[in-house]
Amino acid sequence: MRSHSHDMPVPRGPLIGAGLLILTVLVATGLGRMAGAGTTAPRNETPTLTRSLGFEDRADGAILVRDAEAGRDIAVLEPGTNGFVRGALRALVRDRRREEIAGRAPFRLAAWPDGRLTLEDPATGASIGLEAFGPTNMEAFARLLTAGRALP
Repeated sequence: MRSHSHDMPVPRGPLIGAGLLILTVLVATGLGRMAGAGTTAPRNETPTLTRSLGFEDRADGAILVRDAEAGRDIAVLEPGTNGFVRGALRALVRDRRREEIAGRAPFRLAAWPDGRLTLEDPATGASIGLEAFGPTNMEAFARLLTAGRALP
């Protein structure tokens, strides 16, 4: 019968290195948190341009876009077009359904001084930063911001 020993020596160098690595990660994480790294501070900016938009599905599959404040139609998104706009709207409408919010309250499209463009749902508080989806997709909403409107 062979005896089995559990007293295997552990080299001190790697053990001390692992301990120092863990300590360094903890200190760096703490300093990063205190400095606010990786967080987004609320901005106190005022948008440069906003528009309240209502969207209505038509029987032919098109979406009618309405300026909610002016009470007039500004665009028609034909079936098979504007996939990004349709997807963003579906996401916001899904949030409304999940929170059981009825009605057709308008969405708010806003252009910001730093070039951002956001689509916000005042009913749920949800907001989509459209610049994150690239310039082509952002432009699809930028056109709705100015459609049928005389700019200063």
